[in-house]
Amino acid sequence: MKITVDIDDQTLEELLAATNERKKGPAVAQAVEEFLKRRKAREFGRLLMEGAFDYPAPTEETERQGF
Repeated sequence: MKITVDIDDQTLEELLAATNERKKGPAVAQAVEEFLKRRKAREFGRLLMEGAFDYPAPTEETERQGF
Protein backbone atom coordinates (compact mmCIF):
# COMPACT_ATOMS: atom_id res chain seq x y z
CA MET A 1 0.00 0.00 0.00
CA LYS A 2 1.34 3.40 -0.88
CA ILE A 3 0.77 6.45 1.29
CA THR A 4 2.04 10.01 1.43
CA VAL A 5 3.76 11.04 4.66
CA ASP A 6 5.20 14.44 5.56
CA ILE A 7 8.51 13.91 7.40
CA ASP A 8 10.97 16.74 7.93
CA ASP A 9 14.31 16.39 6.14
CA GLN A 10 16.44 16.06 9.30
CA THR A 11 14.29 13.24 10.68
CA LEU A 12 14.33 11.46 7.34
CA GLU A 13 18.13 11.71 7.12
CA GLU A 14 18.44 10.28 10.64
CA LEU A 15 16.03 7.49 9.72
CA LEU A 16 18.00 6.57 6.61
CA ALA A 17 21.21 6.47 8.65
CA ALA A 18 19.66 4.46 11.50
CA THR A 19 18.16 1.85 9.18
CA ASN A 20 21.10 1.68 6.76
CA GLU A 21 18.62 2.02 3.92
CA ARG A 22 19.26 4.09 0.82
CA LYS A 23 15.62 4.56 -0.14
CA LYS A 24 12.94 6.29 1.89
CA GLY A 25 10.20 3.69 1.48
CA PRO A 26 12.11 0.74 2.93
CA ALA A 27 13.48 2.94 5.73
CA VAL A 28 10.00 4.06 6.76
CA ALA A 29 8.65 0.51 6.51
CA GLN A 30 11.48 -0.78 8.72
CA ALA A 31 10.87 1.98 11.27
CA VAL A 32 7.15 1.24 11.42
CA GLU A 33 7.79 -2.49 11.89
CA GLU A 34 10.28 -1.78 14.69
CA PHE A 35 7.81 0.60 16.36
CA LEU A 36 5.07 -2.04 16.29
CA LYS A 37 7.38 -4.75 17.68
CA ARG A 38 8.37 -2.49 20.56
CA ARG A 39 4.77 -1.53 21.26
CA LYS A 40 3.73 -5.20 21.35
CA ALA A 41 6.66 -6.07 23.62
CA ARG A 42 5.73 -3.24 25.99
CA GLU A 43 2.11 -4.41 26.08
CA PHE A 44 3.23 -8.00 26.74
CA GLY A 45 5.45 -6.81 29.59
CA ARG A 46 2.59 -4.83 31.09
CA LEU A 47 0.28 -7.85 30.93
CA LEU A 48 2.99 -10.06 32.41
CA MET A 49 3.50 -7.68 35.34
CA GLU A 50 -0.26 -7.51 35.93
CA GLY A 51 -0.42 -11.29 36.21
CA ALA A 52 -2.52 -11.79 33.10
CA PHE A 53 -0.88 -15.14 32.38
CA ASP A 54 -1.46 -18.21 34.51
CA TYR A 55 1.65 -20.33 34.69
CA PRO A 56 3.20 -22.32 37.55
CA ALA A 57 5.97 -20.79 39.60
CA PRO A 58 9.36 -22.43 39.11
CA THR A 59 10.39 -25.12 41.55
CA GLU A 60 13.88 -26.12 42.59
CA GLU A 61 13.66 -29.14 40.29
CA THR A 62 12.67 -27.16 37.20
CA GLU A 63 15.37 -24.59 37.92
CA ARG A 64 18.00 -27.36 38.14
CA GLN A 65 16.78 -28.67 34.78
CA GLY A 66 17.08 -25.23 33.21
CA PHE A 67 13.36 -24.65 32.66
